[in-house]
Amino acid sequence: MDAKKIDSVSKQVRRTYPEMDGCAPSVKRQASPADGSETFTLTYRGRASLPGGKSLNRIVRVVTDASGRILRISSSK
Repeated sequence: MDAKKIDSVSKQVRRTYPEMDGCAPSVKRQASPADGSETFTLTYRGRASLPGGKSLNRIVRVVTDASGRILRISSSK
């Protein structure tokens, strides 16, 4: 997956999760056993501010295909 596609996915993630601004994703390549297509998992780690001065560590995982189309997004809280 090239840098241009990663930047495009990162912009979409930042629209939904603004606390991920400035976080660089770790990228893992995965092959799908069913049809042999290639997918990528991008993992973002960030920290969200909460009311009362507390903070929350958040992890966002994004699964994309080889063209950069987002297949699935999940986050922890």
